[in-house]
Amino acid sequence: MGYFMFGDIGRHPSLADNPIYQPIPIKFYFIGDQINHFISTFLISFAGFCTFLKNKNFNRLFYIMLSFSAVIELFHFAIPNRVFEVYDVVANLSGVIFAYFIIAIYRIYNKNKI
Repeated sequence: MGYFMFGDIGRHPSLADNPIYQPIPIKFYFIGDQINHFISTFLISFAGFCTFLKNKNFNRLFYIMLSFSAVIELFHFAIPNRVFEVYDVVANLSGVIFAYFIIAIYRIYNKNKI
């Protein structure tokens, strides 16, 4: 993403920047990074689950999305200026799981329509 947006493979877009543009403690940058990972994997997963909502292999997609979110973080070993972090993997997996539960609840309440 950083290459396509900024022309630099080492940079990445931030979904949870500092909105007040004031100096903040470094510990809050860590939280913002986790929020970025959660939001991005949630949105990707939610879009995927909505796309394949009526597919008979819907539950298989859940495992694919979980694997995808972990593999994305493993790519950080190969990308320059990026570091693999376990907390990022946890945030990615949480985003996928949260999206799955929202869609699963929707499917339960709309069982007759699907």
